[in-house]
Amino acid sequence: MPRAKRPKQDMRRHRLRQKLPATWAARLQWYGLPVLGVIITILATLRFSLLEPDPPANPDNICDIFREHPVWYDYARHSQERWGTPIATQLAFVYYESSFRSHARPPRRQLLGFIPWLRPTTAYGYAQALDPAWGEYLAANGDGVSVVRTNMEYALDFVGWYNHLTRQETDIELYQPRELYLAYHEGRTGYRRQSYLAKPAIMSLAERVQNRAFRYDNQLKTCEQEFQCWRFYQFWPFCGDW
Repeated sequence: MPRAKRPKQDMRRHRLRQKLPATWAARLQWYGLPVLGVIITILATLRFSLLEPDPPANPDNICDIFREHPVWYDYARHSQERWGTPIATQLAFVYYESSFRSHARPPRRQLLGFIPWLRPTTAYGYAQALDPAWGEYLAANGDGVSVVRTNMEYALDFVGWYNHLTRQETDIELYQPRELYLAYHEGRTGYRRQSYLAKPAIMSLAERVQNRAFRYDNQLKTCEQEFQCWRFYQFWPFCGDW
């Protein structure tokens, strides 16, 4: 007997099943890699940005800060050795810039008094680094997916790097937290123009930064040895720069 003819509907389904693998392969070729890149970027952001620790419970004592976040001491010590800014000064900057909040940003302006609008600056992260300054830092020190303003390691390194350039371009010494902060806040050009003289609030803030830096430094002298146990045979309280 002659074989019965396949209905047209079955033929269409058969051709569709044959066509689907090729269609999906083409779509994967064109869209798969970009989508995978987006997923990797999101995961990297979660890893290096959103998982930063909470602010320290007692930000008024640098010993307690480092006891809660010991790796912050290592970051600050490395920045000091690389750029010269004292550990206590670095932490005083971060205290007044972000209150140790990794994702700190300036509050948004309000449109018509109640609609959230643009932020006044691009300051972001622990050190409140502006986009242009952060771009210069990345260009000078290398870029990478983990080099973000919400990571304390790079925030402290940024503070040290910025103050290092300030020292090179002005007469400010690295043991002068007040002047360093004025140049940090106003920019080195603004500092040379003495723009801060018309801003009493900034001058007062710089005084507070200096006072906190000196207080942190005195506190650190009483406990720094705790955080210097980095050789395998060292243990507190028998640590130090041996």
